Amino acid sequence: MRMDLIQPFINSADAVLAQALESPVSIEDLSMDENAYLRHGTAAEVCLKGEIEGRIIFDVDRGTGVQLASRLAGVAVSDTDDALVREAVCELANQIIGNAVTTLNDQGFHFHVLPPTLHTSEQGGKSSEDTEALVMCLSTSSGNVFMNVALRYLRRRATERATVAG
Repeated sequence: MRMDLIQPFINSADAVLAQALESPVSIEDLSMDENAYLRHGTAAEVCLKGEIEGRIIFDVDRGTGVQLASRLAGVAVSDTDDALVREAVCELANQIIGNAVTTLNDQGFHFHVLPPTLHTSEQGGKSSEDTEALVMCLSTSSGNVFMNVALRYLRRRATERATVAG
């Protein structure tokens, strides 16, 4: 896995969470995962297509989701207000992806970002031979946010295919 593709997402998640939750963020339990992703709470998935392909899942545990929704809404959000929590998690995904995509575009990568969708299944897809998943827990004073990044870089493969076809 290329860290130059992953690092912008880590940096962006750190900055956006610190600002949104007004809390320092620490990265814990960083690992490569070949198993299917198991959802922890309310999750949003963002897919990328182009030279960089794959997906990023942002998974927020219940208490953190309520805190995030309250901060974004500017009022206390009830623990039972699932709709606002889902919207807050999708907005969090939008902000993190927006910052990371700007960095990657500035580095010359070309790809399209699809809007966040709710990741409602208990289990996500497994990694594949050419797409590893980096999983991390971002710990805040409000609780945990899990980020699962599974990306692959396709520019080299397109070049290899052109060489073989020519």
